[in-house]
Amino acid sequence: MSDEVIEVTPITSQAPVVNEAAKKQLGFFDGNPKMIFVFGLVAGIALTYIGGDVLRGTAGPAAAAAPVAVTAKPDPTAPAATGKLAAVTATDHVRGDLKKAKVVLIEYSDYECPFCSRHHPTMKQLTDKYGTDVAWVFRHFPLSFHPEAQPAANAAECANEQGKFWEFTDALYENQDSLSADYYGKVADQLGLKRSQFDDCVKTKKYQSVIDADTASGRAAGVNGTPATFVDGQLISGAVPLDSFTSLIDAAIAKLKK
Repeated sequence: MSDEVIEVTPITSQAPVVNEAAKKQLGFFDGNPKMIFVFGLVAGIALTYIGGDVLRGTAGPAAAAAPVAVTAKPDPTAPAATGKLAAVTATDHVRGDLKKAKVVLIEYSDYECPFCSRHHPTMKQLTDKYGTDVAWVFRHFPLSFHPEAQPAANAAECANEQGKFWEFTDALYENQDSLSADYYGKVADQLGLKRSQFDDCVKTKKYQSVIDADTASGRAAGVNGTPATFVDGQLISGAVPLDSFTSLIDAAIAKLKK
């Protein structure tokens, strides 16, 4: 609601005098004009707030369930977006075979983002559906207002050091409500990682520079929220239905066959 001040002009007209029998037959809108005016003003303000909530998508469970992305807060120190997506390199986390893939999916994600946990199974379905025709690249984009996003990304990189990045990542999204230092250690044990090596890596934030580089590349490509997935360079923001991806992937594959 705006800061505009609404001036209320006093009502000076006098209501007609009626007898007691007539009063009992009067409806609400036949009453005191001042009361009617005040009621209308209050009702109007209430409707304004309710309408604003609906437009903002905060009116209830139905709105909350809509597939959207979590948007990052503006960072005045971040480099300006160039619209250029960083090329995939040997340091990227890839699920699939880049040499055989006809379509490459590059995802920027946050382990604590609720929409990312909803999106993760969709990405797994895509790799299962298309097999070697699709390769999935995962990059970090932890949002500043998610306290476990950075620690989780760091722990995942430490798991990657021992060859278990994707297994660790799957576990974090499947148990997002458990994100914590204790849980990272528990997953490390379940995956058979060397705990002393893993713990030292996590404690020293060994791969913070890798996480920062991913985030910077995302911002440069125009990412401002998670999940953000590029399908052969075309950005899809949010946890959208599977069909939204298959239509693009099918079109890209068909184009290659021409």
